[in-house]
Amino acid sequence: MRDWYHIFPKNTGLSLYIWIIFCILPFYFIFRSNDSWEIFSGVALTVLFFTIYWLTFNTRGPLIYIGLSIEFCINIAMTIFYGYVYFALFTAFYVGNIRNRAGFISMYVIHLVTTVGAITFGFFYNYTLLLSHLPFLIMTVLGVILLPISQYNRLKQEELEMQLEDANMRIAELAILEERHRIARDLHDTLGQKLSMIGLKSELSKKLIDKDPDAAKSELADIQSTSRQALKEVREMISDMKSVNLEGEVEHVKKLMDAAQIRYDITVEGNFNNIPVLVENVLSMCLKEAVTNVVKHSQAHLCVIELIDTDQDILLKVMDNGEGKEIFQSGHGIHGMRERLSFVNGEMQIVNNNGGFEINIAVPKVLKEIEEG
Repeated sequence: MRDWYHIFPKNTGLSLYIWIIFCILPFYFIFRSNDSWEIFSGVALTVLFFTIYWLTFNTRGPLIYIGLSIEFCINIAMTIFYGYVYFALFTAFYVGNIRNRAGFISMYVIHLVTTVGAITFGFFYNYTLLLSHLPFLIMTVLGVILLPISQYNRLKQEELEMQLEDANMRIAELAILEERHRIARDLHDTLGQKLSMIGLKSELSKKLIDKDPDAAKSELADIQSTSRQALKEVREMISDMKSVNLEGEVEHVKKLMDAAQIRYDITVEGNFNNIPVLVENVLSMCLKEAVTNVVKHSQAHLCVIELIDTDQDILLKVMDNGEGKEIFQSGHGIHGMRERLSFVNGEMQIVNNNGGFEINIAVPKVLKEIEEG
């Protein structure tokens, strides 16, 4: 179920507080009447409208259209009898949330016709009531025309972007799978035959060591030569494999946050050209996963990233000012990040930082000394 404030239109150029004022305004129009029955009816219609409006945001299927039909009727009544037309903007926003194309077009046309018709009839019914705020009526009609189309297109674009992201992820998964198959084939072709040869020659050398030492030495020399050749081919194969580049990943997350309209402050201190390939791969993947969580789940406006090369460790910090309470829990790729870090003796700490989240990663440099040794 959505939070209550999600029923207010977004990306319309108006603040949330303006929409809250639109919720309060009907009572001003209602209580201008001297008739207690009109006041009671107006309050009842207002409460009914917002109840139905909230329910439609948590409803699926045909009930949506029933709720919208009730809202249309309330819009007409409030416009004609109380001169309050602004409920039409709320309804216009919800019409834009209808994903079915036929349903959207039909509800859009009905809403536009009923709104214009109610305003027109209202001028005949109570001319002075509507004339006093004519400019706002014109703005409301423009909103009824433009707001549903804008909202519909925005959601359509988001849906296409999600489909594109899913397709890219699928392509990446297939590329990884193909790379694994290629590596398996290369290992089989490179090592399989040579290891079999080494095994056979080892057995032969064992049998010849007492009977024909010279022949055994020749076989051992072949084993040594074959093992060196196999090692050389394995090293060449590894050097040809693509690895994740930390510098490239930093540029990638910049583009990702630019696309998500999230401000960022990135600090990189130190030289990362000489860090082990495995460490660079792990840090790059952790950076990508952390920033992806910020973009998808945090609703943040600012993300701070620090990548620092100290004497003992390589430190990575990702901090946001969002409101996602469950970003860095067991899900959202955190388990995978911990598994990757375990390969390089890395540690990860997650801190709730004034509503946002902060993730701190430290990878010791001792790994480089082990590799070089």
